[in-house]
Amino acid sequence: MVQAALNGTRTRADHHAIPLTPAEQATEARASVAAGAGAIHIHVRDADGHESLAPEDVAHAVDAIRLACPGTPVGIGTGAWIIPDLRRRISTIQSWKTLPDFASVNLHEAGAAQVMELLLDMGVGVEAGIWNAPAAVALTRSGLADKCLRILLEPAEASCSARANLLQIETVLSGVARPRLLHGMGHCAWHLVELAARRRYHTRTGFEDTLRLPDGSLAESNAALVHAARAIMLKADLFT
Repeated sequence: MVQAALNGTRTRADHHAIPLTPAEQATEARASVAAGAGAIHIHVRDADGHESLAPEDVAHAVDAIRLACPGTPVGIGTGAWIIPDLRRRISTIQSWKTLPDFASVNLHEAGAAQVMELLLDMGVGVEAGIWNAPAAVALTRSGLADKCLRILLEPAEASCSARANLLQIETVLSGVARPRLLHGMGHCAWHLVELAARRRYHTRTGFEDTLRLPDGSLAESNAALVHAARAIMLKADLFT
């Protein structure tokens, strides 16, 4: 499965096509699904384009994407930087009326286990974001690893150190049997898509992770990135 991460923390200063409004996110999601994406991940924005977890903003974005892509799972980010105060973040998530299919939680952030428990209690799937070995240890100690929808392996560093970081993470998680999604950011994004293909993991691409195609040229859309990632995954299936 290739997940499309449509925007992340990026702004129009990064790329003119970064989707910020629900309508823009829905358009990019539809095209990404047509290109082969099996799930959509977004960072919800408010009317001013700032990241948000407010229930009305979550509802507008999730509803728009579901209308554009019936049956495609829709997930959102819950990074601590969006609402730094843990109590207020938890209260805000509790107030959601429209629920995403899944949400990502960064295990290196304070209060991650509490956020995961809340999401699971609400019936929202959890993607456990693992950036390094200490985060992997935190996941195993939480007792929630086996309840996660999948594990996000996110060794977001230069290609050579990302590989070493990944091996450390995998060692810690050797006893965790949940599905894994491996992806990278920036310069190591395509290296890790290729590695995911070889390891038969799920992967992710989109403007959140990279603005450029494997050949280095600027991507015109999330769909173009998804198409490239699908080609890598399909090639690996043919030759392994």
